[in-house]
Amino acid sequence: MLRFIKHNLTSMLNVEIYPLISLIIFTLFFAVMLWYVIKMSKSRVTEMSAMPLDLEESTNINPTYHEN
Repeated sequence: MLRFIKHNLTSMLNVEIYPLISLIIFTLFFAVMLWYVIKMSKSRVTEMSAMPLDLEESTNINPTYHEN
């Protein structure tokens, strides 16, 4: 299986660009997400941190009750 993949990759022109492209995409995505989190307002962070608790209270789910 590896021989089949290796043979196909060596026969492609400019195949060495693909790892570089994937590294650039990953780095850009990570940088954009880091910038978004740093620029996020404290009120939004507080609102998002309370979301799981608000969901539980608003739907009146009792996690200890199990219906048979």
